[in-house]
Amino acid sequence: MLPPFKLEQTIAQVVREDWGRILASLVSSYKDWQLAEDVLQDAVEQAMTSWKEDGLPDAPAAWLLTTARRKAIDKCRKNARFSELLPELTRHSLLIQHSEDVGMENIFPDKRLELIFACCHPAIDQKTSVALTLRTLGGLSTEEIANAFIDQTKTMAQRLARAKNKITKAGIPFEVPDEQNLEERLSAVLAVIYLIFNEGYSASYGESSTRADLTDEAIRLARIVQQLLPQQTEVSGLLALLLLHDSRRSGRQDKSSDFISLEFQNRSRWDKAKIREGTNLLKITLAKQKLGVYQLQAAISALHSEAASWEDTDWAQINALYELLYSMHPSAVVRVNHAMAHSYAQNPTSALAMLETLAEDTSMQRYQPFYTARADLQYRCGHLEAAQKDFIRAIDLSKNSVQQSYLRDRLALIEQQLSDLQGGSPNN
Repeated sequence: MLPPFKLEQTIAQVVREDWGRILASLVSSYKDWQLAEDVLQDAVEQAMTSWKEDGLPDAPAAWLLTTARRKAIDKCRKNARFSELLPELTRHSLLIQHSEDVGMENIFPDKRLELIFACCHPAIDQKTSVALTLRTLGGLSTEEIANAFIDQTKTMAQRLARAKNKITKAGIPFEVPDEQNLEERLSAVLAVIYLIFNEGYSASYGESSTRADLTDEAIRLARIVQQLLPQQTEVSGLLALLLLHDSRRSGRQDKSSDFISLEFQNRSRWDKAKIREGTNLLKITLAKQKLGVYQLQAAISALHSEAASWEDTDWAQINALYELLYSMHPSAVVRVNHAMAHSYAQNPTSALAMLETLAEDTSMQRYQPFYTARADLQYRCGHLEAAQKDFIRAIDLSKNSVQQSYLRDRLALIEQQLSDLQGGSPNN
């Protein structure tokens, strides 16, 4: 019998890995999101007691599904929908009653893809889609999701409840879109997963520059979608991109947890296994000749990963890829990254001119990376006072203490140089 601590770890692992699949099956059966989540949570709580007394079942996920369905029957007896739901409840209960010793694939079909598309429906705002995806597919608690958004747990609970009610009342379909609408709807799903990853890779708030729980969850979600839609090249492109980005995680902080820019990272600390997996997946995907923006970004990340050092980076090719990416997706954010690549492939002066075209873009007014990039280019062009002003603005826009510390160090260097110039003798 497992000791209490090991049991809790096992249950946590089962919940994290199978929560989405079990919940998707329950929602598909009952068309009642809150009921499905309530009975699954009740089943998890019962597992804490039953598994401690009886030992771990051969198929923990199947046990949870069986228990959740039994609890659903009990709950439904008390409401008017019981007669409506009884045939479905009875059918599934009989199907799995003696099936806890077989694999999940033999018990019920995988409905996670339908669940993902419901979470990321256009009728739901993007922040809520991110939160709902983390809750339903990732099995994260409401408190964990609230922490990720720096929200109150009560506020996040209300947001999630409203979203689930909206899905039910608005009749948002629990299905994979038809071929005609798949590409457009899939782009929203991939955008949500990418947002989750980016928040983990470069945390907007808090005391750490990264959130490994979110980057790991995003990669796990990308794997799920890639397994369910293996022919969609942009899904594979996104997974490759996340793996290649995340391979540099260990090199982005020193022993004091201070941020290290790409130029000064110890590349021996990069995760070679993730680099190989991401690169191999990208090569297979690019060979299908259905190019998309995630594949292009993955190709850029692969070039960074393949370079033995900062000096060996193929900036000319990276710059060319950014030009192609901008032609396919002409956003201000892409232009900022393109300008930085251009500054190393060509020169910082022309790169600064590229950024200046974005200065009046309202989306850039509170976009911290824009000011950080422009400050860096101003500095490299010798415009110290302009660089100082932009670094101050970047610090003001940052809510992450590690990021602020890094920017303050850059600012301090500039202010020291300005002081030296102002106080130096005419011969200096």
